[in-house]
Amino acid sequence: MKTIKLILPCVLFLLLFSCSKKDELQAQAPAPQITVVVAQAKDVPIFQEFVGQIYGFKDIAIRARVEGFLEGIHFEEGSRVEKGTLLYTLESQPFEADVAAKMSRVAEANTMLAKAKSDLDRIEPLAKEKAVSESDLDSAVAQYEASIESMKAAKANLRASNIQLGYTKIYSPITGIIGKTNAKVGDFVGRSPNPVILNTVSRIDTVLVEFFITETQYLQLARQFSSEVESAVQRTRKENLELILADGSFYDHKGKVNFVDRDVDPTTGAILVQASFPNPQELLRPGQFAKVKALVKVVKDGILIPQRCVMELQGTYSVYVVGDGDKVQTRGVKAGAKIKQFWLITEGLKPGERIVYEGLQRVKEGVVVKPTVKEMDSTVQKQESI
Repeated sequence: MKTIKLILPCVLFLLLFSCSKKDELQAQAPAPQITVVVAQAKDVPIFQEFVGQIYGFKDIAIRARVEGFLEGIHFEEGSRVEKGTLLYTLESQPFEADVAAKMSRVAEANTMLAKAKSDLDRIEPLAKEKAVSESDLDSAVAQYEASIESMKAAKANLRASNIQLGYTKIYSPITGIIGKTNAKVGDFVGRSPNPVILNTVSRIDTVLVEFFITETQYLQLARQFSSEVESAVQRTRKENLELILADGSFYDHKGKVNFVDRDVDPTTGAILVQASFPNPQELLRPGQFAKVKALVKVVKDGILIPQRCVMELQGTYSVYVVGDGDKVQTRGVKAGAKIKQFWLITEGLKPGERIVYEGLQRVKEGVVVKPTVKEMDSTVQKQESI
């Protein structure tokens, strides 16, 4: 028992001595050096990307309007063609024969008209002298008028036949780029009700990009625009859309919205939007896919901080803030959109506060630190929202 009574005081003394030494060492340890950034408030534009498909400003399908065998192809596939350029010729013999037949009908009708006119000219003087009956005069007048109508009908039929003959030559309706032909010489084309599309000519000095936005996105944008002084119509007329190509590069020219569909597709809950982009170098071609980058809103006095400053745990975000006396405190924040290497903080931070940027593993709640301020360039030239 005496031994135990002697040991217990010794143990308590050693524990107290070690704790005091630890506190003394901690007090003597230098404050960790860390890097901080200063939160700054500024207007932050928020962009959103939509996947779209490119179409020509005009994409005209070339079809044969009459049936027949294809006799000639008069263009180079994939080349530029001018308006009125001859593209295809179909066999014309049946139509030429029909035109010849209609011309003979016109000649026949012309002969009948001349005879009727001669008879009427001979009978009219005799009728005035009562040398012939009134019925003979009426018959001559009726025959003459019938011959006139027959002549008109014959000429109309001839014009129709000439039109059909003209359809055997197919010309480009616009100036543009023509694609690969879908029919070869010798193919029978033009059969109804589904005639073969021979080719497509596209005008691409300006291109159209079609993309879809959700019903929720549409409502958000519509409410935002309606609440601003500038109307939605005026805003869409501005060239404020950017195009991101398949290789990740930004297209040199900006575009604008020129069409929003009248209804929402009930099967997908999306609404079609069409934008136009100038294409003077004809870099863009129909069928390409690209991302349309649009400004959806501007956050007033938004705070951007580097993403590496933000800690995430089960959907909860926090940062280390260096407060008065260079003491570290943990601050819960609400994070918004990611903009390149920055994160938009919507709640939890104020302008001018210092946030730990480097050395997060060396700090904790209540630790006094020696901060060094890092200049933060929050100017984002090409912002991307996620």
